[in-house]
Amino acid sequence: MADTMQLSKSEIVAGELKKMQSELRAEKLPLREAVAETCRILFAFGHDSGLSGQITARAEQPGTYWTQRLGLGFDEIKSDNLLLVNEDLEVLEGKGMPNPANRFHSWLYRARPDLNCIVHSHAPHASALAMLEVPLVISHMDTCVLYDQVAFLEKWPGIPVGNEEGEIISGALGDKKAILLSHHGLLVGGASVEEACVLGVMFERAARLHLLAMAAGEIKPIPPELGREAQRWVSTQKRFEATFAYYSRRAGRELAI
Repeated sequence: MADTMQLSKSEIVAGELKKMQSELRAEKLPLREAVAETCRILFAFGHDSGLSGQITARAEQPGTYWTQRLGLGFDEIKSDNLLLVNEDLEVLEGKGMPNPANRFHSWLYRARPDLNCIVHSHAPHASALAMLEVPLVISHMDTCVLYDQVAFLEKWPGIPVGNEEGEIISGALGDKKAILLSHHGLLVGGASVEEACVLGVMFERAARLHLLAMAAGEIKPIPPELGREAQRWVSTQKRFEATFAYYSRRAGRELAI
């Protein structure tokens, strides 16, 4: 006889979240390997834009983080060619130079101690939306991991290599986890590498859905309480780790072709 058919939705949700904590498992990569795998995942999901875009993750020493070497594409990143840099972008470990645009990451890490990984890319659909100076609308269940989490920088401050751009972007992000940068691209931050990677992939999917829906008619909002419920449902570290592991397997298959 069924034991759960009389439970309320809130009771079922709480029970399933608890079950996922104990039963949803995925191999967790060491930090540098996770950063490198994030680069390859983003490439496989269409975020490639030549040498543009940066992925960074806080390192053990305060004020330092790992990032890719300028001159390599997302698909060429490995754990052993990452660079350890400080806030001034001085290389502490590794060979080569980081992208000078990493400077605004330094500002974001200063402003947001809760963020341990930042993904910035010029993915095509997010970039197309940025060209229209239109804020990203989250209005589909699949993308609710970003519900009420996307800020918008309406005016392009130019190439992000100065301290001014770092102050502007970190200020515009506020307490959100993601931002659409007009005439530029997307940026997301997470408490873990896995979270930032998942948010980056979903941001581009949300932008694609936004453009498709906008071409067909007016996008209808979802009820805020349901959007927040969905955001909480998919925003657990266990869920991020399991999704990241799937993205990694998928990227491995696609890059091997």
